Amino acid sequence: MTMKISVFGGSTPTPGSPAYQDAYQLGKLLGSAGLSVLTGGYMGTMEAVSRGASEAGGHVIGVTCGEIESWRPAKPNPWVAEAWYRETLRERLDTLVEECDAAIALPGGVGTLMEICLSWSHLAIHALEPKPLILIGTAWQTVMETFFKELGEYIPMENREYLAFAPSPETAFELLSTFLHFT
Repeated sequence: MTMKISVFGGSTPTPGSPAYQDAYQLGKLLGSAGLSVLTGGYMGTMEAVSRGASEAGGHVIGVTCGEIESWRPAKPNPWVAEAWYRETLRERLDTLVEECDAAIALPGGVGTLMEICLSWSHLAIHALEPKPLILIGTAWQTVMETFFKELGEYIPMENREYLAFAPSPETAFELLSTFLHFT
């Protein structure tokens, strides 16, 4: 069975922007390795990852959501090969977090932060089998280091070890390959 990698990221990057290009490159790396990619299925980095993975021969699963489509009219991006529709945002998040063998977060906003925190919390309480959770970019590392510094007494070292940081999509892919032993 093909490994599934959830990719979290912002919905605002547009084609040609550096964030879109990074997401596209990540998708291309994942697709070239024969991995299935799970994204939120819509625009921005979700579209870019889907496009890169699809163009590289990977399978793309978009986890879409009725609550999001009611709030902001959107349809799955054209590179989604398989759509998994969920009625609520909570069901969508649970699917993205639980149905993957690893998760990677690109830069993003509150939704991306929620996906990271939900994944991390599930790992910390052993609600999920251990799996990689890789955060791309210096911004996530700065956020987490500030969190550890300011609220460190609430975050045991063993919980911090669930997070891995990568400065680029290429480094994230190398870490993923090391963790999952697929290349």
